[in-house]
Amino acid sequence: MKRITPVILATVAGLGILATFKTSPSTPGRPLTFSRTAARSPATGASPPRGTTTDPTNAPPASVPATAPKPRSSTAAPTTTPPTTAPAQQQTFTGDDFPNQYGDVQVQILVRGHQLVDVQALQLPSSHQRSYEISQQAAPILRQEALQAHSAQIDLLSGATFTSESYAESLQSALDRAGI
Repeated sequence: MKRITPVILATVAGLGILATFKTSPSTPGRPLTFSRTAARSPATGASPPRGTTTDPTNAPPASVPATAPKPRSSTAAPTTTPPTTAPAQQQTFTGDDFPNQYGDVQVQILVRGHQLVDVQALQLPSSHQRSYEISQQAAPILRQEALQAHSAQIDLLSGATFTSESYAESLQSALDRAGI
């Protein structure tokens, strides 16, 4: 009986310490912030692309069948409509995987005609909690930068410099595949 009391007290104290344990290495009370740095273009050159995780087909998504026109009333006067041009077909292109010291970065773009319509990150650094947090904050900003620039010449984010550089490189390789 004499031993059980200290054991219970030690167990309760240990559980109290575990309950206050924090897994995030970030500084408490200080949110992650980004500031823009000078725009940089991705490296270009004759070096072969890194990584092999690409979509070799770059096949466009399956088209949706058009709905049948509604039958006209026999009493309505015929109307003429000007011929419409078919909308430009959307195609998806996947950029090369560009690793950096925090993890791999790879993007996929959606192109209509010769215009960039959307950018999605397929891979961002996430192997550590802090890398994951930075990637979650940087991804929408980098996407917005790319859509505004319609190119890979985007501003780098301080606090996510390596991710920004790899994002721009992967984006440029996808744009090259799209012929933009």
